[in-house]
Amino acid sequence: MKNEGQGRVMVIGAGMAGCDAAYFLAQNGVQVVLMESKRVELNPAQKISDFAELVCTNSLKSTNVASAHGLLKIEMSALGSLILNSAKDSAVPAGDALAVEREKFSGLVTQTLKEHPNIEVIDKIAENPLEQMKSFSCDYCIVATGPLTSKPLENWIQQELSSDDFYFYDAIAPVVDSDSLDYSKLYFKDRHKEASESADYLNAPLDEKQYYEFIKELVNAEKVPAQKFEDYKFFESCLPVDIMAERGPDTARFSCMKPIGLEQEGQESPYAVVQLRKENLLGSAFNLVGFQNRLTFKEQIRVFRKIPGFENASFIHLGSVHRNSFLNSRKLLHFDMSSKKFPQLYFAGQITGVEGYTESASMGLYVAYQLLRKIKKQPINPWPKETAIGALVNYIMTVQKPTPSNINFGLIPSIVLTKEQRKSKDRKKIKKELVAQKAQEVFRFFMQNENV
Repeated sequence: MKNEGQGRVMVIGAGMAGCDAAYFLAQNGVQVVLMESKRVELNPAQKISDFAELVCTNSLKSTNVASAHGLLKIEMSALGSLILNSAKDSAVPAGDALAVEREKFSGLVTQTLKEHPNIEVIDKIAENPLEQMKSFSCDYCIVATGPLTSKPLENWIQQELSSDDFYFYDAIAPVVDSDSLDYSKLYFKDRHKEASESADYLNAPLDEKQYYEFIKELVNAEKVPAQKFEDYKFFESCLPVDIMAERGPDTARFSCMKPIGLEQEGQESPYAVVQLRKENLLGSAFNLVGFQNRLTFKEQIRVFRKIPGFENASFIHLGSVHRNSFLNSRKLLHFDMSSKKFPQLYFAGQITGVEGYTESASMGLYVAYQLLRKIKKQPINPWPKETAIGALVNYIMTVQKPTPSNINFGLIPSIVLTKEQRKSKDRKKIKKELVAQKAQEVFRFFMQNENV
């Protein structure tokens, strides 16, 4: 697939969406100017200068083909996703999830893009994308600045495109030094599997008394307040653990601290469990799964040391909250993610209203795909909503009240079960498998009939 038309594209932002968009276009012969501000100034959530930084967690979620995330990865792979390929090359054990060694992953992405002959990297803070596009002799611009758009660009978007408040808050989970843990109180076990030191997850069990005392501490702990004139608004699928605790004493026990499937043979079943996932292949650090939070740093150390085995825990990174920016895509964008007001301007990734690493990357691929069609004088080609990427686009372009979402089976058209299938005790599993099978069939047919 080579670029036979005219077109030079600026991509603003080297996160998940920007990196995959830039790589897809460059691989198809398009000259790309990739503008990233990290080497000029890190935003509050960033720690490293390399591209595609995984801020919140090191997991890109399930690879199971019968899951919505698995379907998304199949489609991304078919499009040659740099994000997905780099994740596979930097993977750490995580069961059927795709988790990575963060710095190795970002290093691979950065090296690939910087060495690509069709990509010019510019270290600069974005302000007015239309002016910057012209200053680098580009015909189109993709804004893929992610959840933390720089203030100058955010001001421009609000002045020129959206006067609405376009923000959400997200939270980051802490990372603990493995050498500081008391392993006599912990055990390795993957959910619904036999306990084994080769398991991908380390578990900290709590009995009933320990659990409710821990929840009480979470509720009473000092929190980081929202910025002036703003209210905290969080993604429902990525709630801070302290908000779960505030919603009810048992909320976390049915979510990130769920004990089901983590019982040990011959041991009393835990009342709740804190799961830890390796941050790197060496196992020198662990991520507290689902423990993104709003607690102050001092309170995080005090409260999390109440977890069994954490009495002397040393934290490599503590959790934090950060403000996310996103658009009302249905109101402001066409289905190819181009601006209704400025046709040469596109938006991709989390800023369009998706949540998650692979979701953002897939939107970068989708936008790059549509822009390549435009460069080659081909019409916009909406993706079938039976596909994972098509379902995400359909969601953000039709939802009445903008609410960021990750990929899930609720976004993909359902399948009608037969009478026998409806009677089966495994009907939910059967339905997911049939939806997944249909999605793959539709995607293969769609791609076979493309001529990009």
